[in-house]
Amino acid sequence: MNELIYIVDDLSENEQMRADKWISLKNEDITRSMLQKLIESGNVTVNRKVISKSFFKLKNNDEVVILIPEPEGLDVKSENLPIEIVYEDDDLLVVNKPKGMVVHPAAGNYDGTLVNALLYHCKGRLSSINGVIRPGIVHRIDKNTSGLLIVAKTDKAHLGLAEQIKAHTFTREYYAVICGRLKESHGMVEAPIGRHPIDRKKMCVTDKNSKPAKTEYTVLEEYNGYSLVKLKLFTGRTHQIRVHMSYIGHPVFGDDVYGKPSKLCEGQCLHAKKIGFVHPIDGKYYEIDSELPDYFKTVVNKLKKM
Repeated sequence: MNELIYIVDDLSENEQMRADKWISLKNEDITRSMLQKLIESGNVTVNRKVISKSFFKLKNNDEVVILIPEPEGLDVKSENLPIEIVYEDDDLLVVNKPKGMVVHPAAGNYDGTLVNALLYHCKGRLSSINGVIRPGIVHRIDKNTSGLLIVAKTDKAHLGLAEQIKAHTFTREYYAVICGRLKESHGMVEAPIGRHPIDRKKMCVTDKNSKPAKTEYTVLEEYNGYSLVKLKLFTGRTHQIRVHMSYIGHPVFGDDVYGKPSKLCEGQCLHAKKIGFVHPIDGKYYEIDSELPDYFKTVVNKLKKM
């Protein structure tokens, strides 16, 4: 049983909000339908009292506890898959995830994922906070995004890293090829991101049921109609870079969801190049960089010749 504990502290004075709406804004992994089932089964409490309706109104200082049962009958197996470990100690490790690899099991992808590989590499020693489906996973990157991902072996390390991500003190720097040329060589995109009102698999810039999102960009090189940019995340919303770049009219090259597909690149040309964090156990600051992968270099070289 996975327990999530929240304190309502983001409502204005005398404001109230439906429990299902507030929780879905707080945790994008919990859908309204999933939350409805959790409430009906008595797995959601407010101030230690079970609530029975999704429209229960929350107010500031309420304590919300959600119990998420582990999936029944699902056995996530370890697999001896090749993964690139760029840093490892007794509490955590940093993986350079290849493009095309799914991070954790889900419908249609119960094997061949990074989690399957991690279970083998770590001999099952991974944090349990995110349950059996996502052991050790502190944050995620998309299937077709390559790059650095930090993984927790212990619950103490997981909690410490998650707190840094929540406080926006966890450094995440990406490189991307985007379509077009930006008017300014450096700038900031600040636009709230939420679930798309029609296509629920997509995110979008919206003022409804959204969270603040902030992305900094710096142009590194310009080609014939394309640009290589460095992007720094100040928040960590789902698909944030892809949504923000599309929003300002410069989608990530090859992005078949928020832009246009390309024969040069299967999915977006986006790489999580650098991460920086304070080690939750020894208290030291670590910064880890990675080389651009071959697929990324190939796209850049071909664009340079166009």
